[in-house]
Parts: sequence; C-alpha cells; structure tokens
Amino acid sequence: ILETNYFEVVSILCKAGRVSKEELGLDRTHQIDMQAKQESMCNPLLQAEIANHYEVELNILLGLCVGHDSLFIKQADGFCTVLAVKDRLLGHNPLAAIYQYHGYYRRLKAPLP
Repeated sequence: ILETNYFEVVSILCKAGRVSKEELGLDRTHQIDMQAKQESMCNPLLQAEIANHYEVELNILLGLCVGHDSLFIKQADGFCTVLAVKDRLLGHNPLAAIYQYHGYYRRLKAPLP
C-alpha cells in the first residue's frame, strides 16, 4: 500500500540487532520458550539507529513489543506512529483489557499485588 502510493519503504526486522537473553543476564525463566537453548531479545535502539541512518522521515511501527516501541520512538529522528503493537498475552490487542475492564479483566480494578 505504501509503495503503491509513492512511499519509499525501509523495513527493519524485529530481531535486527538481537541480543541473547543469556548475554543480558536473563535466565530461562525469562524466556518465552523455556525449553529453547537460546532466545534473543530485540534491540529497538539499534533499530532506530538504522532508521536514522536511512533518514526515515515517517516511522510506522508494526509489531514492536509494548515498551520497545517507546524506546524506538525516543531514539528515532523521524516522526513515529504505531500501527499495531506486539502483545502476546492479548493476541496483539492491548485494548482487550480496556474493553473487558468490567467483565473478564475486572480483577484489574484492584491494585496489583
């Protein structure tokens, strides 16, 4: 869609600049797949540096983890907008907790322990 409308597209994959969670001092309990021999964490700061290198004027974030998007936005030189975030718990729909606040997620009304 973007290229059809004359945008020059630069894609930066999620795991660009990845770092082993073990190298960061995280053990297997912090992995998504605790059986995996090695699991990587993305590097949103390096991803922003890549975008800056290519002088990206408008960054459209798609699939960056909640929180990692904030790090990218802080580091990026160009304007940023979030199309969709990665949210495994809610199936990439972080608003589900808001929509279901009076129903399924009503436990969020109490302070977290």
